[in-house]
Amino acid sequence: MKSVKVILLSVVALILVSCGTTTTVPITGRKQNLIVSDEQVLSLSNQQYQEYMKTAKASTNATNTAMVKRVGQNLANAVVSYLNANGLGAEVSQYQWEFNLVQDKQVNAFCMPGGKIVVYEGILPVTQDESSLAIVLGHEIAHAVAKHSAERLSNAYKQQYGMQIIGAVAQGAGISGTLAQLGTQVLGVGAQAWSSGFSRKQESEADHMGLIFAAMAGYDPQVAVTFWQRMSSATGGGSSSIFSDHPTDATRIKQIQGWLPEAQAYYKPSSSKTNTSSKSNTTPQTTKTIKISSKKK
Repeated sequence: MKSVKVILLSVVALILVSCGTTTTVPITGRKQNLIVSDEQVLSLSNQQYQEYMKTAKASTNATNTAMVKRVGQNLANAVVSYLNANGLGAEVSQYQWEFNLVQDKQVNAFCMPGGKIVVYEGILPVTQDESSLAIVLGHEIAHAVAKHSAERLSNAYKQQYGMQIIGAVAQGAGISGTLAQLGTQVLGVGAQAWSSGFSRKQESEADHMGLIFAAMAGYDPQVAVTFWQRMSSATGGGSSSIFSDHPTDATRIKQIQGWLPEAQAYYKPSSSKTNTSSKSNTTPQTTKTIKISSKKK
């Protein structure tokens, strides 16, 4: 039995290590292994984005719509400048930025690869001003720049391959079907827990990068703390479940406070950046899950 386990783990390890390419996430320097190409991810993203926009209702509030587009474009310009200045100019061609405000009472926003970002009207009463909106949009842009969707797809493929290998090896070794099925189920639960934990890591990474991007664009990163305090009040503190794919609000605030000195080094206030409060008739819906996240595949 021990020899079978050793062989099994060796086979899985060899396949997973040999697949894909290793890249480095900007700002954080974290290494990631991707087995799906940018072209594949962008193709899927564009299809899903087009389908979503067919049913979404654009906001009729011209002032708020203009604000979302203005703040979003300021951030996009800062990100493009950063990528070009750091030898990542080849990445710039992947992005065709779009910033949309839609009629939805959820306190949320999401990003698709390629720079397609959607903001729900329900989040504006929580952001309250442009600098806080920049924290939200910076977080969403970070998901795209860090290629988090490609990473999640890559991890899903690896987990699927791992379970298939376990089934095949177990059957070839004469292990009973019941035991093999149990092993697959255990790996599935383990993969789910690991994947959820990794998603929390991605969310924290997006918080970190988004804070830097907002500062680069001339928005005060210190507003992130009070913004997340307002979010925490609206949600009652956030989820603390081990399977939650977002950090708790308390964790987020603590992490952001730790990143603020780094963000301040990038912050150069611009007189062109206004801090106008958004005017919206939409009120936060405390019954909704109000987490800032990327669009789930």
